[in-house]
Amino acid sequence: MTVLNCIAVDDEPLALGLACSFIEKTPFLNLVGRYSSGVEALQGLHEHPGGVDLIFLDIQMPDLNGMELARTLDRGQPGTGPRIIFTTAFNQYALDGYRVDALDYLVKPFNYEEFLRAATKARAYAERGQSVAAPVPAPAAAEEEFLFLKVEYQLVKVALSDILYVEGLKDYVKVHLHSAPRPLLSLMSLKSIEEKLPARRFMRIHRSFIVALDKIESVRRLTVQIGPATIAVSDQYKEAFLQFLSRWT
Repeated sequence: MTVLNCIAVDDEPLALGLACSFIEKTPFLNLVGRYSSGVEALQGLHEHPGGVDLIFLDIQMPDLNGMELARTLDRGQPGTGPRIIFTTAFNQYALDGYRVDALDYLVKPFNYEEFLRAATKARAYAERGQSVAAPVPAPAAAEEEFLFLKVEYQLVKVALSDILYVEGLKDYVKVHLHSAPRPLLSLMSLKSIEEKLPARRFMRIHRSFIVALDKIESVRRLTVQIGPATIAVSDQYKEAFLQFLSRWT
């Protein structure tokens, strides 16, 4: 049986005690540390030679909050650091949790059944051979971080992190960027650019739109807000999008 080394981080003593008790009663979890602040946790992570696989992490904490700690631990390469399950009384952080590649999101007060469901997801992730304790080879930078678009009579290198969303217009696509006021217009189909974009970072939500998941600012009535743009989720793509949202709601 896969056993995950865990730490719990929460500035509320009762909440910290509850998380630790849940960890200790779960056979496949091994509690190796408990911390009342993000700063203490950051220091403690360097004291475990066996490594830490999973962090149960509160968000609202002084000095270094949970989201800031998660960004400090940002793996850059998915699967090469401790996985994070956020524990918080506030559900407005769901999309932020996605942006730091958190595994799950527990809203306080949560019971053991909810805790066990999230912990079981972490174990399943590890047993698929993606345990954070084992480094994963980084993909080639050109494949992972950039794509090249034919714009007018030249190839333009575009960072994936700069893309807000892609709009399909018959034989053309408009690639809307964070760094530019006007989109890039490229002679290609939306399907062909969809095949070039990593599915873990981009999702087609409409016949005419692909969005960068980490650029979504809010979701309301099956529309997403990215900057000034409001984009509807069409029926054809609704199920996949709702499955994505269910991870954080």
